[in-house]
Amino acid sequence: MQFHFSEKKNIHFIGIGGISMSGIAELLLLNGFPVSGSDSHKSGLTDALEGKGARICIPQSADNLGEDTELVVYTAAIRDDNPELSAARERGIETVSRAEFLGAVMKEYPLSMAVAGTHGKTTTTGMLSQIMLEAETDPTLSIGGIFPFIGGNFRSGKGQVFVTEACEYTNSFLSLPGKIEVILNIDLDHTDFFKDIGELRSSFRRFASLVPEDGTLVIAQDIERLSEITEACRGRVITFGLTKEADCFPEEIRRNESSRYSFIIRKKDAPSLGKVSLNVPGEHNVRNALAAAAAAYAAGVSPEHIASALSSFRGTSRRFEEKGSFGGVRVIDDYAHHPTEITATLKAAAECPHNTLWCVFQPHTYSRTKAFLKEFARALSLADKVVLADIYPARETDTLGISSENLAEELRLLGTECYYFSGFSAIEKFLSGKCVHGDLLITMGAGNVNIIGEDLLRNQIST
Repeated sequence: MQFHFSEKKNIHFIGIGGISMSGIAELLLLNGFPVSGSDSHKSGLTDALEGKGARICIPQSADNLGEDTELVVYTAAIRDDNPELSAARERGIETVSRAEFLGAVMKEYPLSMAVAGTHGKTTTTGMLSQIMLEAETDPTLSIGGIFPFIGGNFRSGKGQVFVTEACEYTNSFLSLPGKIEVILNIDLDHTDFFKDIGELRSSFRRFASLVPEDGTLVIAQDIERLSEITEACRGRVITFGLTKEADCFPEEIRRNESSRYSFIIRKKDAPSLGKVSLNVPGEHNVRNALAAAAAAYAAGVSPEHIASALSSFRGTSRRFEEKGSFGGVRVIDDYAHHPTEITATLKAAAECPHNTLWCVFQPHTYSRTKAFLKEFARALSLADKVVLADIYPARETDTLGISSENLAEELRLLGTECYYFSGFSAIEKFLSGKCVHGDLLITMGAGNVNIIGEDLLRNQIST
C-alpha cells in the first residue's frame, strides 16, 4: 500500500486499544490525521486517544465506520467475519493489516531500524531506542511493551529515525523492511503458525533479504548455519556475540551480586564502543546490549552516546521488573513464556541474593505448552520451587488435551518441588503462607500472571 504524511486520509482502526495499534493511531493524530477506532472495551489507551482527538467506538459494529472513512487498519486478531472489516470490504474501502500499515509508515523515514528475533525483542528495541534518544536524533519509536523511559510504548519524533520491534508471528515482520535490521536469535516458537524450525528459518531468511544494498543486518554470530540467513542479505552484515569470533563482542566482563554486568564493547576494525555498566540483570542482556550497540554504530551514533545510553537503560515493563516486597520476600515479574527465555531469566535470578527461588509460571497457549512440554519442565527446574497456574489461552481454545497438570507431572519427574492450583486466589493464599523473609518470587508468563505478585504486595500494604 501507499502512505504519505502529506495525504490526510480518514483512517479507522479495528482494535485501536491494542498496544501497537494505539501507538500508530497516536502518531497519526499528532500528524493531523482524522482518526477513529473501535475495540471491545474501553481502556486507559482508548481514553488517552480520545483525549487527543480520536473518535472511539465501543463495541465493534458496522455502524462505527464513518461515511468519510478512506482506510481501515486491522490487527492480526481480527477475523474476516468482523462486522467492521466486512462492512469496509463491502463498501470498497481499502483495508490493510497493522503490520502492512506500519511498514508503509516506516518508508516515510530515511533511517528505519527493525529488531527481530524469537527472544529479547522488546528489551533490545528499548535499548536501541534509548541510544537514539541519547544521540538526539528525535526518533519515532514503536515498542512491543511499555518503556517507562518514554512513558509508554510509542513515541512520535520529528527526526528521520524510526525504530520498531518486528515480530515473526504470522510473518508480520516481513512487512517491516528496515535499512538496519537486527536478528537476535532464531528458536522455534508459535507452533500454531510455523510447522517446524525450517519454516521459521525460511521466514527469517526472507526478513534478512529485505535489507537494502546500502543497509546493514546485525545478527547473532551463534545462530545455527548462520550463512543460510546472511547470504540473503544484500547489504553489510555485522555479527555480535560473547566471543571474539563475532564482529561485536565484550571484553573485561564483570558481574556484581545482583547479576548486573559491566564490560567493554569491542568492534573489529573500529575503536572501542565504550564501557557499559548494565542496570538490567543477566548474561542475556549483555547480548541484547551488543546487538543494540552494533545497530546504533551502523547508524552513525558515537561510542560515547552508545555507552552512556546502555548504562542508563533500566528496562521495560514485565522484563525482570522489580515490583516490591512483602514480608521480606522480593517480587519480580517477567514476560518469559518460552523455555529459552525462562532459562535466561531463572539463571539471572539465581545469581541474585535469595534463600529460596520461587517461580509462579502461567503457560501461554495450549499449542506452545504441548510442543515444548519437556523443555518447559527442564527450564523451570532451575527454580527451587515452582507453582503453576492454568494455561493462558490467548487466541486459542482447549482442543489439544493439554493442561498445567501435565507440566506439573514432568517437573516432579525431574525432582522439582512443584504445585498446581486452579485460580489465582488459591496461589496467592499458598504463597503468602509459604514464602519467607529472604525468598525471591518471580511471576512469569505472557498472560496476566503479574496480578498474583501485585495482589500479594497490595495485601501486604493493606494489612
